Order: sequence, then structure tokens, then C-alpha cells
Amino acid sequence: MTDTIASIREPQFIDPDRWPDVSTVPAATWRTPIARMIMKNAVKNLPMRVRLAGIGTWGAGSIADPMMVVMNPAAFFARLGNSGLIGFGESYMAGEWTTTNADVLTDLVSVLADNVANLVPASWQRLRSLAVRRSPVETRDWRQAAQEDIAAHYDLSNDMFAAFLDSTMTYSAALFDDETRTDWSDLTAAQHAKIDRLLDETGVGAGTELLEIGTGWGELAIRAARRGARVTTVTLSEQQAILARQRVEEAGLADRVDIRLQDYRDVTGTFDAIISVEMIEAVGYDEWPTYFRALDRLLTPGGKIGLQVITMPDDRLEATRNTHTWIQKYIFPGGLLLSTEAIDRTIAAHTALAVRDRLSFGSHYATTLRLWEERFDANWEHLRQLGLDETFRRMWRFYLCYARAGFATGYLDVQQYVIESR
Repeated sequence: MTDTIASIREPQFIDPDRWPDVSTVPAATWRTPIARMIMKNAVKNLPMRVRLAGIGTWGAGSIADPMMVVMNPAAFFARLGNSGLIGFGESYMAGEWTTTNADVLTDLVSVLADNVANLVPASWQRLRSLAVRRSPVETRDWRQAAQEDIAAHYDLSNDMFAAFLDSTMTYSAALFDDETRTDWSDLTAAQHAKIDRLLDETGVGAGTELLEIGTGWGELAIRAARRGARVTTVTLSEQQAILARQRVEEAGLADRVDIRLQDYRDVTGTFDAIISVEMIEAVGYDEWPTYFRALDRLLTPGGKIGLQVITMPDDRLEATRNTHTWIQKYIFPGGLLLSTEAIDRTIAAHTALAVRDRLSFGSHYATTLRLWEERFDANWEHLRQLGLDETFRRMWRFYLCYARAGFATGYLDVQQYVIESR
């Protein structure tokens, strides 16, 4: 990273058309001093430091602990008071606060994630509804919503994703031999290991009729077809479909792989195996029963389902599922993580399916995200030439480090499920 405390400065320009809520600092209100009070109280016993220009340093951390540098405290607390954690992220995007590098950013967010239940005093928790943003009322029909939400993230640019993903173009957690000792050269094999485990556990081989829900850029479909399977894979991302078809054709497997721009709810027929990797996170709370009923309907008797799912604690899911978050606003509109309990409840209540196996490997996702962030930063000059600006760079860095902190602390997990008929 190039940031140092001595050279930290705000971006010179934030495009107001592209980043309207980042370019404009909200006016200070009665919430602003409350946000400042909560922040000061929250960090006083935490292993971190907050250096505020013109104010001083807060926190119980030592020189070895992560430090947050707030160059514009007035703007920072105005945003925090106005929109809570969304404002926290937008203030980072605006360059009003920073850390010395991405590793420190991850460590800083990890400290906050580890103590998320205690950041606000218990006596103030009942006022939470006044401080958080609720999810906007949905007025789109499900087809429009699904198409637009997927396009907002996955249709950004194939070239952008290629700049930080490995040669498999796999945008999900890898499964390493040893996630504590890895570098970039290990990522491709780890992505193949993740895919191969799902194919093995669902019995995919010669003659298997496989349905994949969420094509990505085609790597799983290619590996399944090389085993002799016939693959139907559906996606709502036009850009992913274009590149996936190209990759399948270059692999000489176009006769075995059918890539469709199609919603999973519209798929008909039955399949020996169904695999879906980190797609259900985009489905939405109200549609989880629909998703699992579709799996039940599409699975041939005796077949198996392989899911890779990002999960969060069930109590936090229920407490926050109606909250509008920074991730939803800027990264995954419409997205919501599940919990293991929510999956079990939904399957039991709405299907004739049952979970037969589950593998947890959240620490591997933290490693995957570290490698992506390092690659993203190393290739920034190329990304800038694609038309991405400094605000996008800070947004993407915050997203990757924010997610990495969640998995590193155990607040988030990623799991592979094997599901069969009861």
C-alpha cells in the first residue's frame, strides 16, 4: 500500500453524478454529537486507536494496535450521525478517514466486528431503530428486482473482475490445503479444490444431468463437463454469460454446456444433481422458501444438491434483516446473508429435503479475500485505465477488507451443504 500517515490526504475530486451521497456531506444535526459520544465510548476499551485531527487520540490501543486516522472529524461525525454504518463507509470512500494500509483497515474492522454487540451501550440499544436505516420499500416485481440487482454488481465489467480474480475467474471462497500459508500461486488450485469437492459430493460424473444455479464465469460448468456431465447453467448476468460462453467454447465443451439467461424459478425438468455457489445470498428473505422449493422440484429422486453459502449468526440475521446496509447500497443491492438455522428452518418447513453434510471453512474465505485485495491493489493502474476512479477504489478496498474481517473474526462463515431428499 502507498498510504502513510504523513501522506494521507482526501481525494481531490468526487464525481457528484456518480457518487451523490459521497460527494455531499450531510448537515450536522442533533444526531451528530450523539454519534461522537457513542464512538468515543465504544473505543475507550478496545485495542485500537482513533486519531482525530484537531481533537486528539481515542482508544485503549497501543502502538501495535490498528489506528484509524480521521482527517475531517466534522464530516465524519455528521455522516455517522446521519446514516450510521452507511455513513461510516461513505466517509471512508470520501477520504475523510483512513488507515495506513489495507491490512490495518482489516484489523481495525476486525476489532469492531469482534465487539459489535457492545459498541452501543445496552441502555441505548432500545434506540437502535432511530439510528439505523431501514431497507427501502420494494416496488419492483421479482423479475425486475432480480435482474437489476444482479446487473448492478456482476455486470460492472468482466475486465474489472479479471484484474483481481485468478485464471479460473471464480468469485467465491476457495478451499486451501493450508489457508494460513498461502500466496497468489495457490489460489487456482484452491478454487479447483472447492469446485471438485462439490462435484464429488453430489456424484457428478459421466452422464450426470447437472443444473447449476448461478453460472459465474463458467469454471464449475467446465470442470463438470470435463467429467462427462451434461450441464445446464442459468444466470441473470449478461456480461457473465458472454464470457462464460466464450470460455466454454475455447475449452471445446459447447456441446455439453447450455448457458441460459434465465431465472432459476423458470427452470423446468429434473436433474441428477444441482449445484449453486454463493448465489442464494442474492435471493432475499421472502424468497428463501421459493428457492428451496425450486431445488426440491428440480431434483431427480435420489439426486443430490450441493450449495456453497455465506452465513451469519442467526440472532444478528433476525436483528438486522430489515436494515439497509452499506454493502446493500454500494455492493450487493438486495443481498442478505442466511444463517445455518434459517437454512434448516426453511428446508424443514417448505421441502421434502434434508441436509446430509456440511463443511465450514470461513477462515479460507478470509485468505481468499486477502489475495483478491492484494491483486486489486497491485493492478490498480490497469483498473484506472478502465475508467474506475479513486472513490471506486476506496469503495472496493473497504468492501474486500470489511468482508475479510467478518470471516477472520468468525462473525461470518462459508459452508458447503450436501442436501438430499428425506
